Amino acid sequence: MGYHFGRGWSKLIPYLLLLPGIGFYFLIALGPSIATSVYSLTDATGLQGAPIHWVGLDNYKEFLLMGQSSKDNFAALGRTLIFSFFVTTIQFLFGLAAAIILNNPRLRGRNIFRTVYFMPVILGAVIQGLIWSLFLFPLGGPMAKFLELLGTRSEFLGGQPNEAFAWVIVVQIWANMGVTMMIFLAGLQTIPTELYEAARIDGASPWQVFSNVTWPLLTPSVNTNLLLNIIGSLQAWQLFLILLGYRNGTQVLGYLIYATGFGQTSGSVTSSFRQGYAAAASMVLFVLVLVIGMVTQKILQRREERIMGGAQ
Repeated sequence: MGYHFGRGWSKLIPYLLLLPGIGFYFLIALGPSIATSVYSLTDATGLQGAPIHWVGLDNYKEFLLMGQSSKDNFAALGRTLIFSFFVTTIQFLFGLAAAIILNNPRLRGRNIFRTVYFMPVILGAVIQGLIWSLFLFPLGGPMAKFLELLGTRSEFLGGQPNEAFAWVIVVQIWANMGVTMMIFLAGLQTIPTELYEAARIDGASPWQVFSNVTWPLLTPSVNTNLLLNIIGSLQAWQLFLILLGYRNGTQVLGYLIYATGFGQTSGSVTSSFRQGYAAAASMVLFVLVLVIGMVTQKILQRREERIMGGAQ
């Protein structure tokens, strides 16, 4: 088969057309990533005029091995994994349930419900956080008034670290469930209705229809949602900043990186600007996301080959 872009110098045309895209990718993605890995080996502060010295692996040693700081970092890492587990699991199940319900053609106003469920996604983290801060305001907020009717009360986001952390999980799920739902909806609409009709004619129960028709054929959507949920929740930190601020016992690794790198202030406490150290922490988070993402993708790929291969 002949080459379609001419001869001589004309062969370079496709590569020249790719150069703007490659340059833009390097500028906004690959370049900063390489710079972060280099900064992680320095004592950069990010302050104008401050000298930068090469420190090698000292930032990594401090982050992983040195005293109370490393213990706090591993605690933040543990909270990150806990946060990711609960957000991924609950968001996945709620998104799947909402998609199945809203895929029913007999449901009146289903397009309105789809819009309502998806609306939080387009608001942005700041608006999402402000809405929930008002909703969970312990002195007269809607949720506080509701609990008063039940004869109880809560400090919500201002309560104990575990309680505040749990509320951030709730907000994170509410904010992003719409994406999970829409991906499942797209998957459900690719399943031929004839398969459902054939299953019902054969006397299959609703659960048998779901487990033998819907669930196997949703495999691509399941894989996409699981990967997006896991990676997104491991990297999440904005809602912690808006809802809780820099509070001991609530920080996840992403927020710890931001606070260390940009001098997060909490009351009378201001952390130092340590962008080299924050860069090392971000590389640790990158490795964590990469390993978990690759392992998950491998498991899901094998599952898809087994299910979809058997369906052919």
